[in-house]
Amino acid sequence: MFAFTRELAVFLLRRRKYWLMPVVVISALLGILLVFTEGSVIAPFIYTIF
Repeated sequence: MFAFTRELAVFLLRRRKYWLMPVVVISALLGILLVFTEGSVIAPFIYTIF
């Protein structure tokens, strides 16, 4: 998993695809949010956003 993240970061920096970094970061944060709130009380409220 860390190898993929490192490889993606190196690709973005070498190819100068700086505009993709916010997309990757927001997607990762939304994924983490969905994983951590899956079993919590706020899960129904998070799922109504999407």
